[in-house]
Parts: sequence; structure tokens; C-alpha cells
Amino acid sequence: MQKVKIESQLNPNYNFNNFVEGDSNRLARSAGMAVANKPGGTSFNPLLIYGGVGLGKTHIAHAIGVDIKDKYPDKTVLYISSEKFTQQFIDSVKSNTRNDFIHFYQMIDVLIIDDVQFLSGKTGTQDVFFHIFNHLHQNGKQVILTSDKAPVDMQDIEQRLLSRFKWGLSAELQAPDYETRISILQNKLFRDGVEMPEDIVEYIAKNIKSNVRELEGVIISMIAQASFNRREYTLELARQIVDKFVKNTKKEVSIDYIQKVVSKYFDMDVATLQSKTRKRHIVQARQLAMFFAKRMTKSSLASIGSQIGHRDHATVLHACKTVDNLTETDKQFRKYVDDLTKKLTF
Repeated sequence: MQKVKIESQLNPNYNFNNFVEGDSNRLARSAGMAVANKPGGTSFNPLLIYGGVGLGKTHIAHAIGVDIKDKYPDKTVLYISSEKFTQQFIDSVKSNTRNDFIHFYQMIDVLIIDDVQFLSGKTGTQDVFFHIFNHLHQNGKQVILTSDKAPVDMQDIEQRLLSRFKWGLSAELQAPDYETRISILQNKLFRDGVEMPEDIVEYIAKNIKSNVRELEGVIISMIAQASFNRREYTLELARQIVDKFVKNTKKEVSIDYIQKVVSKYFDMDVATLQSKTRKRHIVQARQLAMFFAKRMTKSSLASIGSQIGHRDHATVLHACKTVDNLTETDKQFRKYVDDLTKKLTF
């Protein structure tokens, strides 16, 4: 069969050479390299790399693809986000080309799907992905997935698909330890040809702990500030920039986290909070979770609704209005809002 030339959509800047290894990512990196050496030929199929924001999931996923293209130029590699995959599927249904869509994906040798958790709740897309996955797997093709959570924690993903995700290897990326953070900063400075005093590098590594993206972000800000304002690299400058980053990080709270905090506060589990029940105290807890999700995250109303028990955006809007009204008129309810605000911001 004639092979169609497919653009891989890979970013060559994400490669193994500039991915700093540490205890926090060793398993994922080693598995990634094993897959790159023998795509479809290891027991790591699929390879699912999961972890929080900015820990390098996308970097490893691209690096595997880049390495495979290098070693096996004839292999068809495709990197795609799950949102784009979903959009293509919806378009194919509208234009009556669903079979072409499936056929296209069945021709791929190495399929890399980023942020697979976004397939949550999309049953049509999950169904078509299930068939594509089976075809690729049976034919010895490699599937690589990234996600912000482990398969066991994924909600609204069909059981049969989750069981496929568990066939291969799930490798977690954790926040880098102090030594790895130092290495990441030194690596970034070396690549950018910048020299920075050691005490400043250590200060940044001690104070930015959550993820790699922020570590690199601080360095980029330092370089920009110093060159625009013709300033030296000083500890004071580092302190100002780090403070700004730490403040911004505190504001970012996930919808999952909000639901956990609210459920715990009202002494119920998250499943109860999300359930269809109309019991007043559960409805109020759910409305508070929606209210805080709108206030503290950048998510759309539709996204908040779908994550808090499959409600629509109108329900979220109504919940926010109800919370506003009750906060003004009901003393006990205002105490709920104050208590939860403290729990979620400290």
C-alpha cells in the first residue's frame, strides 16, 4: 500500500538531549528511550506518561517521536493533542467522512496523543479511539499517551479504554528534587549561553519547587530583566521574580482539588457531591464547588459543569448566582464561603 506523507507535528526542540534526568522522571525517560529504540517492539505499549502541569510530559512525548524519526525515517509518526483529535472526529462525523478519519489513523506507525484525560465524557471520540487503538496495537504499532492523572484516577473514560491504557506501562513524572532542579537550571543557562552566579541558581532552585516550566520561566524572566534594564544578575532581582512566580502559582487551583476540599468540608465524598441527588445540603455543596471553580480557575462554565457531575454551563451560572444571593442573606452560608475561601487559598 502506498504510504502517504504525514507531517509528524513534532517539535525538534523537545529532545532527550535537553531533558534533564533525575529520580523524579527516570522511569518515564528510560521507558521513552526504550520505546524510541524499538517502537511497537517492547512491552511498553501503550506507554502512558502522567503527572502534573509543567513536569515534562509533552517534552518526553515529543522526544520519543523525534528519536524514532531519526532512527526510523520511514516510520509514520504523528503527535496530536486529544482536543484536536476530538475536533477532527467531530468534523468527520459532520462531513460524513468518519471512515476516512479512522483509516487515516490506522496507517500511523507511532501515534502520540497528548492530554488524553480530555477524552473524558466524550463517548463518541472514546469509541472511535478504542477501535483505532486496537487496530494499531494488533498490528504492532506504538501508542504513546500523556495525561495529568493515572488511569485509576481518570473519570468518565470507558472501562474498556482504561483497561487498554493499563496494558503497557504507566510512568509517573513527579516534581523534581533539589539536585535535579539545579541541573535543569544549569542546563537551561548553558543552552542559552548565559553565566549566572551559583548562589542565584541555588536560590531559585530552593524556592521554585513545583515544576520545570516555572524554573525555566524564572530564568527567562531574569535574562529579560537583566538585558532590558541593563541590570546585573543579583539575588534581589531573583527574589523579586521568584516572588511573582510563587504568587501566581498559589492562585491556580484545580477543579479536582476544589471538589475534594468542599466534599471534605461537608463530610461527604466527591461522588456524592457530583451525584444527581436533590438533597439540599448536597446541592449547596455542589453549588459552592462550582462557584469556587469559576472564581479560582480559568476553566469555562461548560468545562466546570462537565467536571462537576456532568452539568451544563447554565447550571453553573445558576449555582454562582445562588451562592452570591445566599452569601448576602444567610449568615451560616456566608460562614461556609469564608471557611472554604481560607481552605482553598492557604
